[in-house]
Amino acid sequence: MYKNNNSSKPKKFGHSKFGSKPKSAHKFGGKNFKRSGGRSKKRGFSERIDFSRFIKKGQHVEEKPYVSKHTFIDFPFDPQIHKNIARAQFINPRPIQDQAIPSVLKGMDVFGMANTGTGKTAAFLLPLIEKIVKTKGQNKRETVLIMAPTRELAMQIDSDFKMLGFGLGIFSVSCVGGLPIMRQISEIKRGVSFVIGTPGRIRDLIDRKVLDFSTCHSVVLDEADRMLDMGFRDDMVFILGKVPKEDRQTLFFSATLSPEVKKLTTEFLKDPVFISVISGETAKNIDQDVVRTRSKEEKLEKLHEILKKDGSDKVLIFREMKHSVDDLTKELKHMGFKVGCIHGDKRSRERIRTLEQFKKDQINILIATDVAARGLDIPDVTHVINYDIPQTYDTYVHRIGRTGRSGKKGTALTFV
Repeated sequence: MYKNNNSSKPKKFGHSKFGSKPKSAHKFGGKNFKRSGGRSKKRGFSERIDFSRFIKKGQHVEEKPYVSKHTFIDFPFDPQIHKNIARAQFINPRPIQDQAIPSVLKGMDVFGMANTGTGKTAAFLLPLIEKIVKTKGQNKRETVLIMAPTRELAMQIDSDFKMLGFGLGIFSVSCVGGLPIMRQISEIKRGVSFVIGTPGRIRDLIDRKVLDFSTCHSVVLDEADRMLDMGFRDDMVFILGKVPKEDRQTLFFSATLSPEVKKLTTEFLKDPVFISVISGETAKNIDQDVVRTRSKEEKLEKLHEILKKDGSDKVLIFREMKHSVDDLTKELKHMGFKVGCIHGDKRSRERIRTLEQFKKDQINILIATDVAARGLDIPDVTHVINYDIPQTYDTYVHRIGRTGRSGKKGTALTFV
């Protein structure tokens, strides 16, 4: 049984309808499709979605400040960790941090429902860094394993670790595809306390007998639902099978509680504390609408009009296929827009550089496959445009969650 750590029940996704239903409710679906990113890409049929669910008038909602039960000073962290928290300019714990940190410090398993941008990385990193600092003092060689669905998210977690674990004499390795494996092997052999990576590369390193999790007693699965969506289930189960069952603390974080996620939690979590900081399917301050087109030419023309409008300051455009991302990028560059793109075939360094350019406003349009839908904290995105209809409503929710953050107004448009 889950121990409920807050009174609000977790919301289920994909059941309520938004907006008034048009006279003719168009639907789509019924085609087999492949997703990029995972090893096993076999999926079922795409979900049939009523287009009226993409229409909802946004309301500007002032974000009420969360009143935390704790301050960071209340947590019994090493003095150096407290210095790192101050250096990171963390003031008061965010809801997921306030509710999860005490349970993680007690060594309990946790299942946290939280979206990207809610502060969950610090919610698991801070108490796990504290745990390793303590065991280090007892001459124990203990490893923490953190799995994430995309290389960008894994590298972001690793970057956060370096900031929060600064000056403590503990080290991490980022195990992701697309970057030199020999360098990762070299770092592992030098000795690391935190292994942070994607399931595919971690499994490769286990197969090469480089990674040994016999001294691992802490496991984090971040964006667990996304990893399942990307076809990583077999790799996740294989890797978890290499971690001792006894004295293992397992932390799952997910934005949804799908049957697959629930099955995984039943299999690998022991009497977990359940925490939900998700308030609804989509943010209330996101204007959601559809753009109807009859041809490719009209579609591009209408996109051009949207991008030229005042207020389209920072735009994230989603496409289903990698080659479609490249094609649209060329079209918009030809029109004179500052645009970049990321997808699974791009080299890691190129993807990292493009994301940095978008974050720093050196480009104001980013075109991506769903690799960018989750796990990336990109501030101040004004518009999310679904140039291709998402395969499922959950995917739609994750995509448009890139805008309307921190109480700001956002716009989500879906071409149909």
